[in-house]
Amino acid sequence: MDNEKEDLVISNDKSFLHLDTVFEFLSRSYWANKRSKERIRISIENSICYGVYINNRQVGFARVVTDGATMYYLCDVFIDEAYRGQSIGKKLIESIIKSEELKDLTGILGTKDAHGLYKQYDFELDQEKMMRRTPDFIRNMNRLG
Repeated sequence: MDNEKEDLVISNDKSFLHLDTVFEFLSRSYWANKRSKERIRISIENSICYGVYINNRQVGFARVVTDGATMYYLCDVFIDEAYRGQSIGKKLIESIIKSEELKDLTGILGTKDAHGLYKQYDFELDQEKMMRRTPDFIRNMNRLG
């Protein structure tokens, strides 16, 4: 694994993304498992996306939605299970928050289980100010199901 770490590449060039890898992971995630491939594809087209690669194999991903002036929303972050515990996620988050286009913007995100990771990068828990509206297609599925 140490040789592979030397070939770690983090890029926001969407042409490097392995879309099937992203689709497959998000379909197993707790936050995006109801999104269609088409909805995921469109979200990638309209966002800044970061891929993490080891020897040209995509092992991670993150998506950033931003107005480019005041704030960004960090979402769809994943590291392949086989590569977790090697600080790859930390390197990904660090690349994003230190990027020229995002470093001076307010960052927000939602997580159910990775608070410790994001706190290391100065994200703070703010439950009292945040609200969320679930999309119609998910609310309708819940009513029918």
